[in-house]
Amino acid sequence: MVPAGWRSGLVSIGRVVGVFLLLGVLHKASAVIRYEILEEREKGFAVGNVVADLGLDLGSLSARRLRVVPRASRKFFEVNWETGEMFVNDRLDREELCGTLPSCTVTLELIVERPLELFRAEVVIQDINDNNPSFPAREMKLEISEAVAPGTRFPLESAHDPDVGSNSLQTYELSRNEYFALRVQTREDNTKYAELVLERALDWEREPSVQLVLTALDGGTPARSASLPIRITVLDANDNAPAFNQSLYRARVPEDAPPGTRVVQVRATDLDEGPNGEIIYSFGSHNRPGVQDLFALDLVTGMLTIKGQLDFEDTKLHEIYIQAKDKGANPEGAHCKVLVEVVDVNDNAPEITVTSVYSPVPEDAPLGTVIALLSVTDLDAGENGLVTCEVPPGLPFSLTSSLQNYFTLKTSAALDRETMPEYNLSITARDAGAPSLSALTTVRVQVLDINDNPPQSSQSYYDVYVEENNLPGVPILNLSVWDPDAPQNAHLSFFLLEQGAETGLVGRYFTINRDSGVVSSLVPLDYEDRREFKLTAHISDGGTPILTTNISVNIFVTDCNDNAPQILCPWPGGSSVVMLPRGSAVGHIVTRVVGWDADAGHNAWLSYSLLGAPNQSLFAVGLHTGQVSTARPVQDTDSPRQTLTVLITDNGEPSLSTTATLTVSITEESPEAQAEFSSGSDPREQNKNLTFYLLLALILVSVGFAVTVVGVIIFKVYKWKQSRALYRGPVSSLYRTPGPSVHADAVRGGLMPPHLYHQVYLTTDSRRSDPLMKKPSTSSPLASCQNTLRSCDPVFYRQVLGAESAPPGQVGTN
Repeated sequence: MVPAGWRSGLVSIGRVVGVFLLLGVLHKASAVIRYEILEEREKGFAVGNVVADLGLDLGSLSARRLRVVPRASRKFFEVNWETGEMFVNDRLDREELCGTLPSCTVTLELIVERPLELFRAEVVIQDINDNNPSFPAREMKLEISEAVAPGTRFPLESAHDPDVGSNSLQTYELSRNEYFALRVQTREDNTKYAELVLERALDWEREPSVQLVLTALDGGTPARSASLPIRITVLDANDNAPAFNQSLYRARVPEDAPPGTRVVQVRATDLDEGPNGEIIYSFGSHNRPGVQDLFALDLVTGMLTIKGQLDFEDTKLHEIYIQAKDKGANPEGAHCKVLVEVVDVNDNAPEITVTSVYSPVPEDAPLGTVIALLSVTDLDAGENGLVTCEVPPGLPFSLTSSLQNYFTLKTSAALDRETMPEYNLSITARDAGAPSLSALTTVRVQVLDINDNPPQSSQSYYDVYVEENNLPGVPILNLSVWDPDAPQNAHLSFFLLEQGAETGLVGRYFTINRDSGVVSSLVPLDYEDRREFKLTAHISDGGTPILTTNISVNIFVTDCNDNAPQILCPWPGGSSVVMLPRGSAVGHIVTRVVGWDADAGHNAWLSYSLLGAPNQSLFAVGLHTGQVSTARPVQDTDSPRQTLTVLITDNGEPSLSTTATLTVSITEESPEAQAEFSSGSDPREQNKNLTFYLLLALILVSVGFAVTVVGVIIFKVYKWKQSRALYRGPVSSLYRTPGPSVHADAVRGGLMPPHLYHQVYLTTDSRRSDPLMKKPSTSSPLASCQNTLRSCDPVFYRQVLGAESAPPGQVGTN
């Protein structure tokens, strides 16, 4: 039970007596708070409200995971997340924690997350008088010669009280007697010891022994005590007692001194001779427990040596009491004191404790992001205990000291997961001793991927050449695209888009595998239909936000020889008869065979040859021009009607060919008459054609008239229903002669294909109309027919144009 006086004199238990110290730790300044509490408090006793003292939000305490990190292995304190109170979690024994140290402080670290913050708390454990003084022995025996003069001092056994301050050992009391008095002395460390002072000479013959009781008292309220019986045996006289040459000896010894190291040699002399002058050295009774385990004393020489292992961190100064006695029948003793100062050496390496690690770290984390908290301890003192921490150079991390013996690991440069996805940081703690000691620990930091890289490709565009008539579904392009981000962010999706205003190419001609990026054609491509496709490959990754990349894909269709030559002249649909005057000379141009090929390049190069004729020696065909000419003069013996077959072959592989058949009629007329005959034609044939066209025109006019009448009647009925009145005009006024034709179509000849026709359109209800000419598209492969015709000689070109108005089967000769 704690005394009432103590309770009234102490500061209120659990009250904060420290102040907030601004220390730039982590995201904001942290504080050191201090509490005072009596030892032996029951479990659950409230020390103080750390949440209120630190200015934290009680509502977010659970989410921020406030926890207490002790420096010792036992958790003496915990924090209640509901109230913010720090309470006692384990038995607090000040003597067990701090021994005889005058001040006992338990240092704690309070850590909260989101954001990560570190605070320090110190709890001062105040002593209570819960320990009695105690003597090392149950009884003390002394032998004192009767010849000892009054005033002689005799050291007594010292009592030990583990309490400190006013609760520690304060004084000694001696039972009443007529020979001795008690003198209480104070050591350099403020501890008390007692000496027995002889005030009246002893008389062995009168009283051979004396019984005393020594009582040790502490300063508690009430005081605690311990008693030691003292039995004094009175001896017969020994004239001279030993004497030391000095009462105090000093020595300095390093803590790593090996056993057997000499510390100091004490010297005492005795004026007696013989056994009464021989001195024996021994340890005195005032020594603390454990002194004889660390030091050895030579009984004869008085040499004090090292026996055990000294430890500066345990005890810095040893106070040793040595006594000297002679070998007489009634030996008398002398006493001296030896102060041994232990010199610290750098024998303790630093210890690193990783308190908290924030991993993985996003690669876009700002500079100064806290990665870990490290605490470093070194048991040495002075420069031997000064510790610095460092990370290997060249890494995007740095260490800063936040509190004493605490270091914060932060980012010092931008992180890039694609360059380094993980770091194993070797953190070295090194003290300032000589030689320096160090400790090494490894902190593993993983870098969390952020979608900061769009899909990448080795090419910004692709030019693909596909031969026409390809198989549908066969891949024509595999896009090489990758994303350096992590697998989730690097998942790619492929899409095909049209370029410009043109639509329908993707769904009609091409498709792309959404996962692999393989482009395939849906239909066979035709060079003659379309030679080039411009598409855009749109690639998106799987991150958030989505990053995309566009790649131009140009698909060029290459030509293959899949079109046989076609004949423009003579027209394949009609009969072609060419007049040749008998007697024509060698080289006379009879006609020209004109062909064209829908293919391109060398596949469209045409060559002409004479495949069949009744007389092979009469005609020759130009290899590249297709001109049919006489190879020799026309003779009277030649047949008047010659049928020629001309083979037209392209230059493809394999080559394709077609044949043109024409009839050559050998006449007796001159070329001028022949031209007149050709333009006159057969009168019966012309009458037949004229009758057909007149009949067709009559039918068309009748149909048009009937349609007009029906339309006018419908219109009048509609107007009559609206006005509810009959229209009273003459019946003849209801009809009107159809006006001029509102549409005129060009006369189509039988030589050229339909897409080469010229069409003329006139606007409706207009007496004056501008003709609108609709020309064939130049992108069509058949447009090369006009170029082919124009490449012929001018006479032949005029003949072909004139054939549009001539009936089929009549072709003029050159």
